[in-house]
Amino acid sequence: MAPPRATGRKQPRRLSDVDATVRYKRAAARAASEMVHEGMRLGLGTGSTVAQLLPALAARELHDLTCVATSPATERAARGLGLTVRSLDDVGELDMAIDGADQVDPQGWLVKGGGAAHTREKIVAAAARQFVVIASEEKAVPQLQPPVPLELIRFGAHMTLARLGQARLRDGVQASPDGGLIADYLGSIGEPRELAARLEATPGVVEHGLFAPEMVAVILIAGEAGVERRAGGAGG
Repeated sequence: MAPPRATGRKQPRRLSDVDATVRYKRAAARAASEMVHEGMRLGLGTGSTVAQLLPALAARELHDLTCVATSPATERAARGLGLTVRSLDDVGELDMAIDGADQVDPQGWLVKGGGAAHTREKIVAAAARQFVVIASEEKAVPQLQPPVPLELIRFGAHMTLARLGQARLRDGVQASPDGGLIADYLGSIGEPRELAARLEATPGVVEHGLFAPEMVAVILIAGEAGVERRAGGAGG
């Protein structure tokens, strides 16, 4: 299956496929919610799978659960369900962070950033003792494919894009929650670690959407057969 936002013409998805994907996202989210305990400091990601996590957490009515949100949308939704949300600087180190992914490869590399919040998501994941990834089965791919989301500083953005080569500003969501420009790297990914190093070394790139396996403790992938638990590179 083509990765999210991949170029080229896609076959329309059947309604039954869409319904199944929602069920799988809900199953992965519920499984992750069961890993959350009272008194935890919890990072909340951004996107449609995390949208399934929030009501599952609220339904558990955990005491002294303090959340940190990676986007204004997640913060609004969490507060609307009665969850306590504070800033990362106020909370400090997190016990756990839970987030979705656009792609997950067999080695545990992730592509994230479809919702343009990958910089905040990476900061929150790095602040957590345990980073848990939740996804429906179509996100599990044999090899990562472009695009790789980027956040760019606005100053000299076109020079940054020219230096990167196969990259362009996104047509849809064009700004991060902190005002950075959102672009996509469209070239071959090849060895993810090498591309990650190249993107990090490019002046003007704030952050990219490649998440290394060693950041991840647990990956929960839901499908027709149930929820598969994979250990990430950080153990879990």
